[in-house]
Amino acid sequence: MTRALPVHASGFALLALAAALVLPAPARAQGDVATLVQWVRATGDNGGAAFAVVDKKGARVHVFDASAKERGSSPILLGLAHGDDSVPGIGERPMAQIRPEERTTPAGRFATEPGRNLQGEDIVWVDYDAAVSMHRVRATNPAERRLERLATPTALDNRISYGCINVPAAFYDMHVKPALGTRRGVVYVLPETRSLAAVFGTRVAGAAKTAATP
Repeated sequence: MTRALPVHASGFALLALAAALVLPAPARAQGDVATLVQWVRATGDNGGAAFAVVDKKGARVHVFDASAKERGSSPILLGLAHGDDSVPGIGERPMAQIRPEERTTPAGRFATEPGRNLQGEDIVWVDYDAAVSMHRVRATNPAERRLERLATPTALDNRISYGCINVPAAFYDMHVKPALGTRRGVVYVLPETRSLAAVFGTRVAGAAKTAATP
């Protein structure tokens, strides 16, 4: 969610770890990510806008320009709870009232727009009604070990947020902000408890196969 406190330095170790996240290891789109991107290329579903694909299972974001060329990929942090839907009305509730099992990152196609949170930080709104945004990671609570979670090679410890998509600050500034932080765009969040077809329709796989046929 976007109601967290501003980032404050918490020692040399965290600063060094943040520096190590400047250039995340590259990871080209594959699997369901590649299938969805092929569909976007074939149909122009992005409407000529830059877009990002969030792979919840792999805990990564892939950023693409308007022509569907991949510009970068990075590990991310996601909602603590597994699931593909937001609880109705969750965006109107205080964070303290949101139970752990309700802290999901919803799946689907979202028309994004630049915005600012209550602390004045620039963010990318993904689902405004559910108060889900994509923003720089905030290491305000050392017990949550958010920077450390981003640095591990596994996606198993990347579930910690209230639903927002946390991105390493350097990657956000280098790729997310230029693509989605100054104009409207699209974010596709892949499901983790349902199939790709159940969320985006069977036309996704069909269009992707057509695009791949010589």
